[in-house]
Amino acid sequence: MEIEMKIRGLMMDPVTNMPIVILKDVNGKAILPIWVGIYEANAIALEIEKVTTPRPMTHDLIRTLLYSLGAKVKKVVVSELKGDTFYAVIWLEKDGKLICVDSRPSDAMALALRLDCPIYVDESVLASSKMATSVSEKVTNEELRRWLEDLNDEDLGRYKM
Repeated sequence: MEIEMKIRGLMMDPVTNMPIVILKDVNGKAILPIWVGIYEANAIALEIEKVTTPRPMTHDLIRTLLYSLGAKVKKVVVSELKGDTFYAVIWLEKDGKLICVDSRPSDAMALALRLDCPIYVDESVLASSKMATSVSEKVTNEELRRWLEDLNDEDLGRYKM
């Protein structure tokens, strides 16, 4: 089963100084932090802030290609968690045919923002992300989960690169 999520915000991990995309369940309290690369976070941040660039960025190019080819993105799904790596798929529709394309979650989310399509997370990913840590990390992850749940708009602020 897939759970619809929204991008709640972007923040920097204070320990690793890596960007984190915060996904939040639209109908509940489930939160999923996904660490992403700097360039991918920048692509997401540009779209969140509705910043236009003088030349098309990669995800803008993909959006234009899809439109030009008559394909529509139906949804993106964070579909798996293997080890510490998240996997995603982009579901396209072209001429009534569904096409599933493998993707990094960061690219799928950047594209979903540009195309205003829903983002889903497979519930097995949410379950795995809670159990995929060692005992010594569980306290840290539980503290992180509580901290993320308590974030408000002022805490998230505007994402800066």
